[in-house]
Amino acid sequence: MGRFTGDEGGEGATTAATAVEPRVLRREEWDRWYGTLIRAFGGIPGPDEELALFRELTQVDRSIGVWEGDGPSEECVGTAGAFAFRMTVPGGAQVPAAGVTMVSVAATHRRRGVLTSMMRRQLDDVRSWGEPLAVLTASEPAIYGRFGYGAATFELGAEIDTSRVRLSVPPGTDDVRLRYAAPADVVDACEAVYARLVPGRPGMLARRPGWERLGLLDPESGRDGASPLQCVVARRGGEVTGFARFRVRPAWGPEGPKGTVVLDTLAGLDPATEAALWRFLYDVDLTSTLAVRGRPVDEAWQYQVSDVRRCRPTLRDALYVRLVDVGAALAARTYRAPVDVVFEVEDAFCPWNEGRWRLSGDVKGASCERTTDAADLALTVRELGAAYLGGVSLGALGAAGRVREVRAGALAEASAGFGSDVPPWLPHGF
Repeated sequence: MGRFTGDEGGEGATTAATAVEPRVLRREEWDRWYGTLIRAFGGIPGPDEELALFRELTQVDRSIGVWEGDGPSEECVGTAGAFAFRMTVPGGAQVPAAGVTMVSVAATHRRRGVLTSMMRRQLDDVRSWGEPLAVLTASEPAIYGRFGYGAATFELGAEIDTSRVRLSVPPGTDDVRLRYAAPADVVDACEAVYARLVPGRPGMLARRPGWERLGLLDPESGRDGASPLQCVVARRGGEVTGFARFRVRPAWGPEGPKGTVVLDTLAGLDPATEAALWRFLYDVDLTSTLAVRGRPVDEAWQYQVSDVRRCRPTLRDALYVRLVDVGAALAARTYRAPVDVVFEVEDAFCPWNEGRWRLSGDVKGASCERTTDAADLALTVRELGAAYLGGVSLGALGAAGRVREVRAGALAEASAGFGSDVPPWLPHGF
């Protein structure tokens, strides 16, 4: 969520058991709880409007803390939250998913089992809520694998030299009309565009009320010398079909202007709208660089540029997925090719998932039930999480030694079925 999406204070091997079990947060404890989180991330609080929004969005009944001491001396030493979201999975269904966030451990209490106790309580809670998935983004990716989370989506960044890279656009781009608008004035129209995109790509989260305000936060401390947030809205035939939010960071050198356009958000309902928005960002006066991050790995601009090397593309991990209920999660999505495979699942942290599961499915639907049949593939729940949204190949995980093929041909069959024509992407911070 914002600066604290899936963040944590890591712990190594436990040397002493924590003296206090996690408990559900009480509303009157929020300031101290959140203060522990802020301290774990450097101790610099955000602006008042950010604080107020996070206080409002926090679901206290789904948040936990570890406290030490009694009465006035009681101290919060661990925090964790889990928002109630619905996430698109292959096939278009929107499946309940716990959005894990605001995770921290006080530096004074590392290696005491605080993080492990919170993860244990949280996954037990998620299971009791009937949510088959837990998802997070990690500031330190090495931490969550031992709790069964696998890296399931990736995102693209770039630093595009717009003074030397040309952009070719598809037919219809010139029919798109753009206009500037104050971001807050057009938020409803922009949210309508986002909502129409959610069912079409795995990994996207349906927006809960209030979360649209997160994209409008614009503290000066977060601009890094750039302008206040700007917005352009795209229209075709009188309908809003896309938008872009961005900032401009002016700069000058001996040769003249060399400013940077910093893209915050871009969404379009069709290729022409997307191309019109990208072309606009390329052509902003007095700039020669377009900085983008957090974009889908298949985005069309990569194939419209004249020189991809001068775009300096980068790839990084994004959403981590954890199957809390293996059977329900695998049955909730569809499969690109027919699959009938028995998984031998290892899940020491959530032992209710341990054992053999038969998955049978195709593009129309699926079932996943306990079985005593012989296993075809053996893997941990972490690999199932990584492959769940179709962005990570089971075959590639097998080549890495993380999936063991028991029945010849089973890995290729399952890998084909788990794939997604549209790569997963997470544009929704939490």
